Amino acid sequence: MSYFGTDGIRGQFGKMPITPDFILKLGYVTGRVLIENSDTPERKPSVVIGKDTRLSGYVIEGALQAGFNAAGVDVYMLGPLPTPAIAHLTRSFSADAGVVISASHNPYYDNGIKLFSADGKKLSDEMQNAINDKMQAIMNSTNNESLLMPIIDPANLGKNHRIDDAKGRYIEFCKGTFPYQYDLDHLTVVIDCANGAGYSVAPRVLRELGATVIAINNTPDGININENCGSTHPEVLQKAVLEYEADVGIALDGDGDRIVMVDEAGNLVDGDGILYVLATQSAQPVAGVAGTLMTNMGLELALKAAGIGFTRANVGDRYVMQELDANDWILGGEPSGHILCLDKSRTGDAIIAGLQILAVMKAQDKALSELTEGFEVLPQKLVNVRLTTMQDPFAHQELVTAFDSARATLEGRGRLLIRQSGTEPMIRVMVESDDEIECDVMANDLAKQIKTVLG
Repeated sequence: MSYFGTDGIRGQFGKMPITPDFILKLGYVTGRVLIENSDTPERKPSVVIGKDTRLSGYVIEGALQAGFNAAGVDVYMLGPLPTPAIAHLTRSFSADAGVVISASHNPYYDNGIKLFSADGKKLSDEMQNAINDKMQAIMNSTNNESLLMPIIDPANLGKNHRIDDAKGRYIEFCKGTFPYQYDLDHLTVVIDCANGAGYSVAPRVLRELGATVIAINNTPDGININENCGSTHPEVLQKAVLEYEADVGIALDGDGDRIVMVDEAGNLVDGDGILYVLATQSAQPVAGVAGTLMTNMGLELALKAAGIGFTRANVGDRYVMQELDANDWILGGEPSGHILCLDKSRTGDAIIAGLQILAVMKAQDKALSELTEGFEVLPQKLVNVRLTTMQDPFAHQELVTAFDSARATLEGRGRLLIRQSGTEPMIRVMVESDDEIECDVMANDLAKQIKTVLG
């Protein structure tokens, strides 16, 4: 089995694999893999560790730290920071790896581990597989565990360090991606921080660039992360933008790598809309855009009309990154708000993506609603079917027959996508059609059938 999903290791805290015992071993194993793959064996490897605002992050942080130290790896603690900040600081500190303790947009009782390579990108499949294989050997072993996790000479144990200026470093990095000839004076921005990792840095970036900032959901208490707020609940931001008569709204998710926006009229602009603006309205020409299987067909058609290439990747920003690398493109993302601007950052970064939209608004002196004119999305319905345990819907012939029938109905004018979540026991049913009523009915009917068959 693989402990890694589409975005690291994730689950409910206190249940495998998100237990202190497993996490300690994960730290040890990851440390040993770093040492074994080092080009400079005489140098002690180092990792940076950051986290979001969940209470369980304290426990996981301590377990990881102990595991890395026991393996002979130095640890630099960054504290609560967005996931992309850890990716940036991994490279900035010349660390051998970066670790994020977060379950992204999930509720507070979940948590997880994301790993970055030394260059600030998601860990390679080869390294991830090496870690997974060693973890399987340890977890499945009936022999003396010390043979698989040998104690090293105490003189070679790792040390711990805390980086006090991590926030400031990341804030300056974000500000540096905004065109120097512009500022955000005269713009009122509402930012929903999701009570997550961006609660401190995101408002500061905007204020230091001159915006009038109204921050909401920026008082984390360890359990209110993503609770009826942030990018998964944009209705909160939509209401606030209208209430404060703001120019624009920005919503982050719990770990600050997803963004959705709201225009001055309270209309939602999701990841597809953000990609449309950046691809068609930016001063810098864009050769192509990498989306995913979830990307609305309306974006594909709009980019085609503009003479801009488009390709679809599997769901997950690591797969979008692979498509961008393969095509030598710089822009890609997902409707959920993972936006990759590879000329600015090496991973999806909500704050940086938002700044690029604000830069286009300033450069063209246009409201966000004007920038999205002409972009029409096909009606789309997404229904999530939560299961007790993950099951494969394609293993049941009656469901396969229902899916085939739906695809035949939509042929030439829409799409059907059935996919298993990579982070939780859930089947996602997405129907896209030129008929909104058909979308709704078909998606809910298929979801009901899946629930009936899989329970």
